[in-house]
Amino acid sequence: MKNNFYGRNFLTLLEYSKEEIQDLLNVSAKLKAKKKANLECRPLAGKNVVLLFEKDSTRTRCAFQVGANDLGMKVTYLGPTGSQMGKKESIKDTARVLGRMFDGIEYRGYKQETVEILGEFSGVPVWNGLTDMYHPTQILADFLTVIEKFGHLDGINFTYFGDARNNMGNSLMIGAAKMGINFTACAPKELWPNEDLVKKCKILAKESGATLKFTEDVLEGSKNADVIYTDVWVSMGEPAKVWKERIEKLKPYQVNKKIMDNAGNTAIFMHCLPAFHNTDTIMGKEIYKNFGLDALEVTEEVFESEQSVVFDEAENRLHTIKAVMYVTMREPK
Repeated sequence: MKNNFYGRNFLTLLEYSKEEIQDLLNVSAKLKAKKKANLECRPLAGKNVVLLFEKDSTRTRCAFQVGANDLGMKVTYLGPTGSQMGKKESIKDTARVLGRMFDGIEYRGYKQETVEILGEFSGVPVWNGLTDMYHPTQILADFLTVIEKFGHLDGINFTYFGDARNNMGNSLMIGAAKMGINFTACAPKELWPNEDLVKKCKILAKESGATLKFTEDVLEGSKNADVIYTDVWVSMGEPAKVWKERIEKLKPYQVNKKIMDNAGNTAIFMHCLPAFHNTDTIMGKEIYKNFGLDALEVTEEVFESEQSVVFDEAENRLHTIKAVMYVTMREPK
């Protein structure tokens, strides 16, 4: 692999070609194999990265922190109250400060505009750990998991259930269109992806041989699917009114045994986590109290089934994020 990645930002998969995405997945698999074999790989020793979090996270933070440590780097974490960015200091100024002190910047927060400003003005690689529009590191983990289960991406039938206009719906559609995956968004029509983004993805799909489909019919959407994917219906912090409206709208799109049976025995279930699949959490108990539901986007039966690969997927956040840092920070020889 030629290193065409050095110094680049990783803000959205729109900026990466099919070949480059495949290279990232190949590097991820190699780094995973080395870690499983307890082979030390510290090519970025002496470098420092900062994790800039406006939104808390488990998988994203741990994957970046462990991945950076594995590569030999030191990590500084700035949580939701850890910096003055956007409060006493502009994003542009914060970017220029952090770029003088760190060799790479991860951002997880609200606006895509924020990570783009960081990428433009910091002078070091910036990685998108999640924004309102895109979640590209998650897609790499998802696709690595699909390859591990099926051996390939081309021609995979992939159906996303739920709010298909959110950061996951957007990013999965882009990734599928790039990689030749047949993507179906199964959702109420008003929650289909933005038409401008759909137009861009249709052009990409034509080049890769992928198909894009949008349906409100859950049986049509799940029929012959290799992958059934869903995400939470409501983001943390949204008001109760939004929860009520979204739950009423998306209840028919819950992934349950009927959906998985319609897809077939070889289908796998995926979710980027966390998932509302039981009442074992504070939020789960509140949902049951307020709406009488013991699960939202996926039932406990499906989540804990043999078809569920959600924890393989979660582990792969580490290996794919490590690959992104490695290729964008490793100086060409």
